[in-house]
Amino acid sequence: MTSAPGPAAVAHQAPRHPLDPEPVRSTKARAVFALGLIGALTGFFVGGVVPATIALLLARQARREAYASGGFLTGADRLRRGERLARVGLVLAAVAVTAAVVIGVVRLAESPFGHDYAPNVD
Repeated sequence: MTSAPGPAAVAHQAPRHPLDPEPVRSTKARAVFALGLIGALTGFFVGGVVPATIALLLARQARREAYASGGFLTGADRLRRGERLARVGLVLAAVAVTAAVVIGVVRLAESPFGHDYAPNVD
């Protein structure tokens, strides 16, 4: 004799419609991760600003699509890691620009202003 599953087991398993799509990993999540990684690796050289910015914009679209898909798009972990890496790239670029400005101001302060005449010129 076969026993039927209890009501708690039936309530836990939502019936799936045959026309529902299979859950798939979001390709945008993969792109966000790749662009975020490139942004983090090249962020200190200020070249990482562009891929990091694109990664953050693409992440917004990927989140919207994942929400609209009703759970059939996966890859939220890659999306979070990609966003984190993109933000790291932007912070590294900001640190590099700030350091360059400070070094430039210090060097400018060391150089003499005006004309530097010889000591025998009145």
